[in-house]
Amino acid sequence: MTRNDPTLSALIPTGNAPKAVVIGAGLGGLASAMRLGAKGYRVTLLDRLDGPGGRGSAIWKDGHRFDLGPTIVTVPQVFRELWSACGRDFDADVDLRSLDPFYEIRWPDGSVFTARQDTTAMRAEVARLSPGDAKGYDRFLRDSEARYLFGFEELGRKSMHRLWDLVKVLPKFAWLRADRSVASHAAKRFRDPRLQMAFSFHPLFIGGDPFRVTSMYILVSHLEKEFGVHYAIGGVEAIARSMAEVVADQGGLVRYETEADEILIDKGRARGVRLTTGEILTADIVVSNADAGHTYDRLLRNHAKRRWTPARLKRSRWSMGLFVWYFGTKGTRDLWPDVGHHTILNGPRYGALVDDIFLSGKLAEDMSLYVHRPSVTDPTVAPEGGDTFYALSPVPHLGHDDPVDWSAMAETYRARVQAVLEEQLLPGLGSKLTTSEVFTPETFRDRYLSPLGSGFSIEPRIFQSAWFRPHNVSEEAVGLYLAGAGTHPGAGLPGVISSAEVLASLVPDPEVVR
Repeated sequence: MTRNDPTLSALIPTGNAPKAVVIGAGLGGLASAMRLGAKGYRVTLLDRLDGPGGRGSAIWKDGHRFDLGPTIVTVPQVFRELWSACGRDFDADVDLRSLDPFYEIRWPDGSVFTARQDTTAMRAEVARLSPGDAKGYDRFLRDSEARYLFGFEELGRKSMHRLWDLVKVLPKFAWLRADRSVASHAAKRFRDPRLQMAFSFHPLFIGGDPFRVTSMYILVSHLEKEFGVHYAIGGVEAIARSMAEVVADQGGLVRYETEADEILIDKGRARGVRLTTGEILTADIVVSNADAGHTYDRLLRNHAKRRWTPARLKRSRWSMGLFVWYFGTKGTRDLWPDVGHHTILNGPRYGALVDDIFLSGKLAEDMSLYVHRPSVTDPTVAPEGGDTFYALSPVPHLGHDDPVDWSAMAETYRARVQAVLEEQLLPGLGSKLTTSEVFTPETFRDRYLSPLGSGFSIEPRIFQSAWFRPHNVSEEAVGLYLAGAGTHPGAGLPGVISSAEVLASLVPDPEVVR
């Protein structure tokens, strides 16, 4: 692996194998580079950041490692299969630990729900909160499994770029009530509003409004039960660094602090990439792991689009933004013993707060928080005796009529987050703080080139999923492919890793290209 240098073009591995340039070393780009290397391509992987992982990278500050984005692995077999395709052993490279419990959900009334893998324990949790909902839980699990088998295994790991791919599955979509939202499906199975929330919030972690995205996404409950929830020692960044090492071991070239400015098209075919420095990298195929919106709006700005025109992108609905406060504490490792690895703090509203975030674009006074405390599992994230945290609050993206001016509001909102944490979860937090860092939707826009500062690219509504989503093989140019959260099957670690699997099934073998 090597950093940016104007002379590096000459160092691309020699040989007769065709060349592939992958834009973006996020998890989808890394997985794509691995898949292409395994097929025999000479791969050059580019990223504008100073290390791998994209939204799954990390930063260090005052001895604390802050995992910037995803914190858990829910379908470890997609990683194991990726490593296996490259002749490697995932478990030899990555130390993956099962979490139990997965997370704890807390409500303002003091009630708590603890999510675990064991079905009997989960049934008991449901019955403890609402005895009449135990049968509904069993039905919900069956619903979730059916949607997993169809939505993840049958659709999510196969290309959906042909209209016929959609037409074939429409009857099953109808049978599974894909028109119903996640929240409305949960309301059909649970009477208690707390349980309705506990079994419907998951789309928020792939950028979807639970009250409007398709009920296919209740498959997450089956994923958790069947495969567990895991944490990689060293964070998701440790997985990303291992992926970059595989690419390098395959003979690929990984270039950090290197930004793609334009995908070059000649006679309808992708021919390479121009960097912001003016350097040109020629290629037989180009893969963009940049946000699909950025790919079509910026990287292909000089190429007329047939499908993903500026007007279509403007009409698209984008995922919400994220406000994330990363903070470190001292002398707290044995403090707050009831606070585990993952905690979800609910505000007094659920549906109305979601409407403020997704529909009106209003920054509400109240909030719900996802709190990550990895130091209870991984002591390497903080100095001895201390803790590393992040608190994540879903907020409106920057595309609403009256967007939030985060340069003016960031500290005010951070103080609100701290007040909620001190009141509901971490009493005395203020006196224990040692370091702090804030990411707002403006950070996501500037750091990750995310349109509107959205946290998860295009929102996964039913008419923005499967065939309706940007395809893994682009219709805008031959030899151009997409991976990552903005393409099929969507956001989340299983989705972005699967996007590379789908892509690899579409990319021709090297001997065909030559």
